[in-house]
Amino acid sequence: MTLAKPAFPTPDHDHGRCTADALAHAEAVCEQRAQKFTPIRRQVLGALLSSHRPLGAYEVIDELAKSMPRPAPITVYRALDFLMANRLVHRIESRNAYLACAAHDHDATSAVAFLICERCGLVGEIPSGSFAGELNAAARSSGFAPKLSVVEITGVCTHCQKKS
Repeated sequence: MTLAKPAFPTPDHDHGRCTADALAHAEAVCEQRAQKFTPIRRQVLGALLSSHRPLGAYEVIDELAKSMPRPAPITVYRALDFLMANRLVHRIESRNAYLACAAHDHDATSAVAFLICERCGLVGEIPSGSFAGELNAAARSSGFAPKLSVVEITGVCTHCQKKS
């Protein structure tokens, strides 16, 4: 399997373009679904886009507090719930943290695979269609109706391996 784009951004990638593209995608998704992409939802997504590392809800609050009055936790949790429901953000269960979605072409029943670097903390998202079909078929054959599946794989990213 070859990836359309690298799972991890290169250290010198254009992060401004990366962020702008993700925000434009979120606007388009919300418009298409007749959902409101409110300022706080945009700001929460922007905070998550500030790096390619997952952030806990209180880290999102800290990031937002740098440029606005500190939002209430419930406000941030509601924005995160909205962003997750619209598949713009994923929850990294093992880290109890959230990550802006890097892949824009999976649906609510897709399996999502995350590569989590144990050294630098970056998280890459990879396509998982090849095993997702088999996994969902196995679940359905046992009478289970699968929704979103998340696979978390820990290891060392290519950039950290090169530093060793």
